[in-house]
Amino acid sequence: MKIGILSDTHKKEKRSQKVVDLLVEKGAEFFIHAGDVVKTEMLDQLEATKLKYVAVYGNNDAHLHSVHNDYNLVQEPHYFKLDKTSFKLMHLPFFMSPDTEVVLYGHTHIFDCEFTNGTLFLNPGEVCARNKPVSECAMLEITPTHFHVTYYHRELKTKKFKEQHFSFERSKNV
Repeated sequence: MKIGILSDTHKKEKRSQKVVDLLVEKGAEFFIHAGDVVKTEMLDQLEATKLKYVAVYGNNDAHLHSVHNDYNLVQEPHYFKLDKTSFKLMHLPFFMSPDTEVVLYGHTHIFDCEFTNGTLFLNPGEVCARNKPVSECAMLEITPTHFHVTYYHRELKTKKFKEQHFSFERSKNV
């Protein structure tokens, strides 16, 4: 299963749409937004793909409570299973304990991909390019034996996303 992961879209609708389009083009079957959605337009972009998704509230998303029932918004930490894999989703990196196979977070605006003691810790970086002139996202491919992560990043003055690949052997094969 391929999971498109994005975070920290903030108010950058065009950058968000480019990331969503890229992840769909690369075969995403599910989307996860790790918070700081900020605008409902970003959630509409996910809805428009017709793929299932989940988005966690970020520290800039309190105003979205008024549309909570219109979208698949969750509070942190949110635990769920997908493709026989346990996930913990949050925006703020406060619940970093390795109590699931995959821990996803945002907030720092920095891409991070670490595999420690059987747990994948993943932050897709920032879509908005607020802290640096780069828009980022990630794809997580889950197989019975591995986690494959592709980190996508695009400098703002360019059109093409560059890729970096990571692969980790799962401790718990499904």
